[in-house]
Amino acid sequence: MTLWGGCFTEPTDPLLRQFGDSLPFDRRLAAVDVRGSIAYAGALLQANVLDETEQADLVAGLEAIAKEFAAGSFAFMPDDEDIHTAVERRLTETVGTVAGKLHTGRSRNDQVATDLRLYLLDEIAALASSIADMQEAILDKAIGEASVVMPGYTHLRPAQAVLFSHWILSYFWKLARDNQRLSELAKRVACCPLGSGALAGTPYPIDREQLAVTLGFIAPTENSLDAVEDRDFVAEFLVWAALLQVHLSNLAETVILWSTEEFGFLELSPAYATGSSLMPQKRNPDLLELIRGKAGRLIGHATGFLATLKGLPSGYNKDLQEDKEVLFDTIDTLKLELPLAAGMIRALRIRAAHMAASRNDALLATDLADYLVLKGIPFRESHELVGHAIRKAERAGVSLQHLDLAEYQAIHPEFGEELYEVFDHHRSVAVRRAQGGTAPEAVKEQIAAARRYLHETEHPSEEGKETTS
Repeated sequence: MTLWGGCFTEPTDPLLRQFGDSLPFDRRLAAVDVRGSIAYAGALLQANVLDETEQADLVAGLEAIAKEFAAGSFAFMPDDEDIHTAVERRLTETVGTVAGKLHTGRSRNDQVATDLRLYLLDEIAALASSIADMQEAILDKAIGEASVVMPGYTHLRPAQAVLFSHWILSYFWKLARDNQRLSELAKRVACCPLGSGALAGTPYPIDREQLAVTLGFIAPTENSLDAVEDRDFVAEFLVWAALLQVHLSNLAETVILWSTEEFGFLELSPAYATGSSLMPQKRNPDLLELIRGKAGRLIGHATGFLATLKGLPSGYNKDLQEDKEVLFDTIDTLKLELPLAAGMIRALRIRAAHMAASRNDALLATDLADYLVLKGIPFRESHELVGHAIRKAERAGVSLQHLDLAEYQAIHPEFGEELYEVFDHHRSVAVRRAQGGTAPEAVKEQIAAARRYLHETEHPSEEGKETTS
């Protein structure tokens, strides 16, 4: 069954049907397609296109079809080119010719745009929950390992001492931004195209405001032509997902590196590792490598779809069918990946002794410069003086902590015996107590802020609900 063809004199080439039919992937829109049709039947009743008996018959038929989909008993037919065709064909079988009235004033153009927005809104809610769960895993790990001091890195070189909890919380705030962006995106998805027709609107007195409310949208779209061709919300979601995946990839790469024997900072749970078919000693970070690898895939989905959109003329074009496979694959990837990442974090073992053994005096070079600053020496000069001390220590084959006081004083007389107090990694961490710093008290404040964020995300205020629902 097709929803068109009256003016065609030859059948469609079967290869074209195979090439163009979207049922193999858009069947997942079944539930929202039925939901939209039920709402549209109500709008047609209010517009006096249907009488009450016809509307009741259509709703009963659609509800029966919804149960078939839920039970997995819906029978697709070879001629069903997409999910909309399949539902209408089955509705005709169920309630008879009155099914033909349901499409009055409606095009597949506004129908599919509505379905896709409804589907994405449901998935956005699920993804937001998964992100919050991963944030909870990060927060729990930060609280459980609150006192562990480790080397911090820039350019993959030891830089300064930081708390492990401070490091892992950096991913909490990346995910917070991801969730905030997703919430903003949801507002733009929540606009209802139904009632826009193919491009010009509908001649029937459809109450689009009420239709939007019935389906749970914020408002109807403002322009019928824009409504059917707009896939900004898909492109924006794909770009959002690509950035989220970049954050996950960054975490994965760091955990891969730090769980090597060479670093030894972290140990993966066997539940989140795999073995080798040849080498019995191997525990491979396949999960993390796949997370890292998925970044290229999701970035490709975003850039590829933008390339699809860039050359389209005004109005609906079949190219827009390319929105679904990349969208569905992105959603499927994240829905499986985020719970795995959260589980990996919860099961991650922190090897504090290895972190302590990797801390060296080089991490405290900036502290030594700050020591001179407190004596009134400008930082740029103190930076250079400590550089001289580093070169002396390297030539002598000792660490900064074991360089003789006489050697320090030969560099500058302001170096005193108390300089050696600087060589304490816990002290180095403790003095960085400004908001957002790595000091224990600053990290406690950060943990409290993270808890507030999760609570507010889970229980938004009434004012927030009015602006984001």
